[in-house]
Formats: sequence, structure tokens, C-alpha cells
Amino acid sequence: MAEELKTTALKEEEFTKHIDMNVWKKLLTYAWRHKNILIPSCIIMVIVAAIDLVYPQLTRYAIDNIIADGRNRLDSIPLFAAFYALMIIIQGFGVWFFVSHNGKLEMRISYDIRQDAFKKLQELSFSYYDKTAVGNIMSRMVSDIPRLSEMIAWSITDLLWSSAFVIGCLIMLLIMNWKLALLVLLVVPPIAMICVYFQRRILKQHRVVRKQNSIVTGAFNEGITGAVTTKTLVREDRNFLEFEAEAGRMKKASIRAAVLSAMFTPIVMTLGSIGTAIALYAGGRTVIAPTIFGTSMTIGVLSTFISYTTNLFDPIQQLAGILAEMQSAQASAERVISLIETESDIVDSPEIIEKYGDCFNPRRENWEDIIGAVDFNHVSFAYKEGERVLSDFNLHVRPGETIALVGETGAGKSTIVNLVCRFYEPTEGDILIDGTNYRERSQLWLQSRLGYVLQSPHLFSGSIKDNIRYGRRDASDDEVREAARMVHADLFIEALDKGYDTEVGEGGVRLSTGQKQLISFARVILADPKIFVLDEATSSIDTEAEMLIQDAIKTVLKNRTSFIVAHRLSTIRSADRILVIRGGRITESGTHSELLKLNGYYYNLYTTQFTENSTNALLNNG
Repeated sequence: MAEELKTTALKEEEFTKHIDMNVWKKLLTYAWRHKNILIPSCIIMVIVAAIDLVYPQLTRYAIDNIIADGRNRLDSIPLFAAFYALMIIIQGFGVWFFVSHNGKLEMRISYDIRQDAFKKLQELSFSYYDKTAVGNIMSRMVSDIPRLSEMIAWSITDLLWSSAFVIGCLIMLLIMNWKLALLVLLVVPPIAMICVYFQRRILKQHRVVRKQNSIVTGAFNEGITGAVTTKTLVREDRNFLEFEAEAGRMKKASIRAAVLSAMFTPIVMTLGSIGTAIALYAGGRTVIAPTIFGTSMTIGVLSTFISYTTNLFDPIQQLAGILAEMQSAQASAERVISLIETESDIVDSPEIIEKYGDCFNPRRENWEDIIGAVDFNHVSFAYKEGERVLSDFNLHVRPGETIALVGETGAGKSTIVNLVCRFYEPTEGDILIDGTNYRERSQLWLQSRLGYVLQSPHLFSGSIKDNIRYGRRDASDDEVREAARMVHADLFIEALDKGYDTEVGEGGVRLSTGQKQLISFARVILADPKIFVLDEATSSIDTEAEMLIQDAIKTVLKNRTSFIVAHRLSTIRSADRILVIRGGRITESGTHSELLKLNGYYYNLYTTQFTENSTNALLNNG
């Protein structure tokens, strides 16, 4: 399990080695959507930074004009105190405004990114899910998005405050004593080099952490969904050891990243303290007597200069912290943006979307009816990075015809029906629906007229009624009951205590496989599809349920073009045509009786199954 998850996760995109500002620009557009919150917050933070720059000047005034001058200026204390209090009140309001509004901004950014990511997941074709692990997707949606929304919402204003304050401090220092200011700024280049050094190493470790997080999330998912298999194969100890190994790799990478981050900030603080010490030493000498840094300073000016020097490195440290956080979040940013910008392998052209709409904004008034003729014209297909499944495949299906597909595993049966549904598209050749290439219609035009029943039907949390109505939300209760009656699902539903209001549980765990299959048939019949697909729909159910489903199939397939991928040949004896698929080609074709007369692959397969079934029946009766 763990090795498969690890292999899948390692197929995830490899990203840039440095912070990519293009990624952050794309994320910042989410903040700009809420500029009515962002702009006032930025203005408030600039005002707060300006007030922070005023405080040292107030201290200088107090030292040089009140404390040094003694009694002569005591009358100015009330006015000074009132002004100081006003600054505190304004700053307090600004901090409150910043905290409350940025909290809203964080939630709205998170909401918007999740909406876009989930919408993209609805648009992507099957091939994306074939090559992307569930844990990978879940970690992006659950872990990466909240991390980024918090980062964007708070770091923008923090960055603005830090930048405004640093620029203000530099201007003040240069105005007060430009020579001494340049001396203090000698520590800035080492800080910059340290930032670059740590940036690369912290970013590398956080990428490892995010990749391991995908593996661990996938292991959780596999452990939960495969709990029964784990217990029946007595794999608990082995699974635990594999999970422990993957979690251990994540722990080691997380510790390395934490240690590097922990080293980064103290080093920057130390260099900042050195800059303050330089200012204190050189400025102190200037207070005593003129030096190369200028004429004698007053105590108030020196105090203000030291205050600006100390405060200069505080926001620099904060900027370094934001940079470190960006390094940490870069991997998350890349993963989320790569998801949102993933191009689907199957895309309708702009002209098709303009006429027929898309899955979110369909233009049903322009949709042509589907009669049900299906043609494969010289179709070839190969999965990406895989061998060719179909080669020059040709097939004509008449409207209302039932086509059964049999053959060995991997022969191409499911590929054929997936191509009909346009879950994939041919690599070569064309597929026509009613004589028109289905690329000239929208995906929704076709897929809204499809009925697809899988070997393992999926039910959603909710009631039986909700699940039957899932494909047609406006269906009445009477229509739901009629659909259930047509496929004989009403027999077991009405025997339940709550009937159609019975909760099915997550994935339908409270129902048997046969019951879930009957509900899926009712769901499809309610949607009234024109083309119907059964993919091994009776291979995992008991005999009694199979008899009900076989009868349901006759009802469901009536007057509909249908494709049946079958393992149990008893379900396809009445098919209009049975196709034997071997190596991506049709090797035998005909009705059940015609194929038996050929005495070929189908004959051998059917007689083998018939013998096995007869033997099992005798043993059971005995």
C-alpha cells in the first residue's frame, strides 16, 4: 500500500527550485477580488506605520524640551500627553480594524480558492484522476488552501507595514545623521546573503514535507476505505510499519525545516543587534564630543537615533520572517495553482461552448435530440504513457440496439464504453453520435443523456430517495417511487423501517451490493438516458439480486442504445449483438446463438461458465 502511494505521489509535478513570484501574483488576485477590504486595511497599516515613526520624535521632544529644560516647560506636559494619547487611540483603532478586516479577508480568500479548485475538479477528465492520488488532491484542498489564505491575508498588510516603516526609519536616520546611518546599514548586506542562503534550504525541506503529506494523507484514505481487506488479510502490523516509515520521513523533513527556520530568525536578530550596538557606540561618542560622524548630538537625538535603529531591524526581522513563511508556503502555492490551472485532456472549443454552453452554464435550448446511433470510424486509443489499447477500431451501432462486449481483462472493453461516454477521446479516428462527430457537441450534451451503471455502484450520504433523485433533482416523490418500481427496488425499500427516507450511510454501507445496484438502476431510469452503459454491473452480486437486476435491465434498456460489458454471460444472451474483444479488436460478432455455432472463443467461455454454474448448483442442492 505505502509503496503504491509513494510511487503515485512521486508522479506529482516537480516545481521550481526558487520562490516563483508569478505563482504569488496569481494568488494575490484572490485578495484583489476583495479590494474593498484589502485597500482600507493597507491604508490603515500605512497610518499605523506613520504613527510608529512619530513615537521616537515625541521621545526626543520630551527629553530635549521637557526633561532637559526642567521647570520652564512643565506647562507643555498636558498638551504633550494629550497628543501622545491621541496617537495611541488612533493606533489602537488601526490595529483593531486590521485584525477584524483581515480575518474576513482570510476566510473569503479561502472560500474563493476552494470554489475555483473544486470547480476545476468537476471539469477535469478521467485521465487526471487516473494519474493523481486521492491523498494528493485531499492535501491540497484540506491543508494547502487554508495555509495560503492565511498567508495572503495577513502577510500583505504585514509586508506593507514593514516596508513603510523601514523606508520611514531610513529617511529619518539619513536626515538626522547620514554618516552614522550608513555605518549602521553595513549589516544589511550580510542579512540579505543569509536570507538567500536559508531560502533555498528551507524551501527544499518544505517541498519534501508537502510531498510526504500527500503520501500520508493517501495512506489514511487507503487505511479507512480498505479496512475490511486489511483485517481479512491480517495486514494490520505491516500497514502500521509502512505508515510509520512514511510518517517518519515527514517528521524528519519537518524537523529539518523547523531547525532551519529557528536558526534563521535569531541570526537576523543578532545582526540587527550589532547594527544597534554600532549606533550606540558611535552616537554616544558624538554626544560627548564632535567626531567624524558630525557635531555633538543631544541626548534626545541620540535616543531617537537608537530607537530608529532598533526599530529598523524589527521590521527587517519581520520581513525575513515573511520571506521564510513564503519559502515554507511556496510548495503549497505551487500545488494549489497547478491544480487550478490544470488543463483537462477533453475540452470543448470556444465555438461549441458559445452554442451549447458548458457544465455550469448549459444552453439546453440549442441541444439536438439524441436518437442513439453510434459509430467508431478507424478509432485508435492509447492511455498517456501507456501502450495502445485500440487500433483502427470500427463499429456501427443502430439506434436502440443492445451491444454486449466480452473478452479477457485488459482487452479494451471498458475503454470502448468510456470512449462512447467521452470520458476519453480517440487518439486517432472519430466517434459519431447520430452521424455527427461528438467533438462538435458539448460534453454535457452527450453525458446528460447517458446512463452509466458501474460494477461497484456509488451512493452518496443521504436517504434512498435522495440518491435515486440525484440525477434529476426536480423529480417528484411519485416519480422516484415509479423508477424504483420499474427496477424492482421497491421490494426491499418498502420493507425498511423508514422506506425511501432510510439513510444509506457513507458510500451506501448500510445496504447490500445488490440493493445499491438496484438503487443505481432506479437513479439512471429516472434520468431517462438515451444511451445506456452497464460495466460489469452484475459481477459482484448474489444470484437472487442478479435475477432482479436482469429483469431490471430489460426495462432499462428498452428503446435505448446500450452497451453491456459483461463477465456473467447469462446477462447478455438477449443482446442484439455480442462482440468478442481481444487485443483491442473485434474477433467475433453475432447473437448468442450465432456465436455458439462458431465454436470459438465465446463458445468456450460460455460452456465453461455454464459447466461451473451447473456444478455449483448441484453442490448447493446437495
